[in-house]
Formats: sequence, structure tokens, C-alpha cells
Amino acid sequence: MHHLNIFINLTRLNKPIGYLLLFWPCSWGLAYAYSYNQNLELFISYLLLFFGGSVLMRSAGCIVNDIVDKDFDIRVKRTKSRPLASGKITIRKSLLYVAILCLIAFLILIQFNRLTIILGMSSMILAFTYPYMKRVTYWPQLFLGLTFNWGIIMAWTSVNGSISIEILILYFSAIFWTLGYDTIYGTQDMSDDEIIGIKSTSIKFKKNIKMFIGFCYFCTFFGLAFLFKQEIGVNMFTLLFIFFIFSLGYQVVNLKISEPKNSLKLFKLNNYSGLILFLSFILRGI
Repeated sequence: MHHLNIFINLTRLNKPIGYLLLFWPCSWGLAYAYSYNQNLELFISYLLLFFGGSVLMRSAGCIVNDIVDKDFDIRVKRTKSRPLASGKITIRKSLLYVAILCLIAFLILIQFNRLTIILGMSSMILAFTYPYMKRVTYWPQLFLGLTFNWGIIMAWTSVNGSISIEILILYFSAIFWTLGYDTIYGTQDMSDDEIIGIKSTSIKFKKNIKMFIGFCYFCTFFGLAFLFKQEIGVNMFTLLFIFFIFSLGYQVVNLKISEPKNSLKLFKLNNYSGLILFLSFILRGI
């Protein structure tokens, strides 16, 4: 049980918000594809495969992130008790876990077509270079957006076998969603991050952070509204879409960067935002 608890803490399986935020974009891509190819059995089976892949790759990504940030984490109040930073597990054993998780994820990936497999393998480059971005740029959240929403394109190609302009618009809209919510998340550690030299959009825009996050969420709204302009009307899709946008606006209005618990609460709200948009896509496809 002791080793199991270490593994759970290492992979953040006790904090599902991480893999859910990776999964929701996958579900959007699948739901969008389903509206054109209404194969319910395929949709459900692929949804389960992408959920499993999201959990596995998020878990592997957390371990890689902790290996890279071990010396930083020990100097930050919120992260100093993580298994690698506190010395509860070795880097060698952690890398073994990464290899096992990636192998299982690969077994899921090869259930899809060739283009999706290629896209999935290429996502490894994004996933395993992201932890280094906070050392070289104030825009690691943008890089996370590119990484976390890659599943939108993969989900679409798994059904259709090609990439379309529409799915790229959805992908870029989701990138701004991630850029906004991860900036909120980053406000928790700004003081410690500035001291140890870690960069983030939270620090870069700390004097105008609400304006920046609002801009990001507006870009999400604009991209989605442009993509679904013909569907917007008096219907359930529009109602849920409005709830999604409201959830983003609520975060901007209620953000208080001096209160880390408030930032975490608003960040976690995005799990419901992702679910709401997924449901709106489902209703659109019915």
C-alpha cells in the first residue's frame, strides 16, 4: 500500500482534473466527428480508448515533469512534498513507470488508423519537452495548450482519416482555453516561481492578468462561434454553449491572484466547462 500511494501521488491519479482536462478535448473531437459519421458503437468504443490513453499519458507526463523539476519542486511550498522532490522514490524507478505507462498507451494507440498513430507518436515530442519550456520562455502555458489539445485532431482523424480546416479551428480555439485556465493555475506559485526563476504567463501578465485571461477566453469563444455559427439559435446546443462561455467569464470575474485556493477552485471549474461543451457537441450531433 505504501508503494501504491507513492505511485498514485507520482502520477496524480488522486487528482483527476489533470487527465480530465486532457480527455475533454479528445471527446470534443470525437463528438464533432460523430455529427458527420453517426456510428454510435464506434463513438463509444473510441471514447473509452481515448479516455484510457488520456489517463496513461497524463500519468506518464506527470512523472517526467517531476523528474525534470525535482530540484525546483523542493523549493516551492505546494510541490515540495511530491515523491521525487521528497526522495520517496528514485528517478530510475520513476523512469520504469514512465516506460510501462507509455507501452500500455501505445497498445491503445495502435487500435487506430495509420494517420492517428503517426499523430499520437508525434505528440510524445510535445509531451516530453513541455516541462523544459518554463525555463526558456514566459509562454509554457501556450506550449501546454498545443500539447493538451492535440487529442482533438487525433480524435477527428481516428474517425475520418484526414485533417480538415474545421477541426484545426476547434484545435486553436481549445489552445486559448488551455492558455487561460493554466494561467489561472500558475497564479498559485507566482511568488516562489519568481524567486527560483521559473517563467509563466501568470508572471508575464500579472499586472493585467484578468485582461489577458479574458482575451484568451474571448479567442476561444470567437473560434467556436465562428465554427458553429450556423447551429447557434434557439436550441439545446446554444443553451449549453452559453453555459460554457458563462463558466469562462465567471473565472475571469472572480479571480483573485492573492488567494491561491481561489485560483485552484477556478482552475478546477474547467472540468465542468469541458463537460458542458462535450454535451453541447453531443446534442448538436443528434
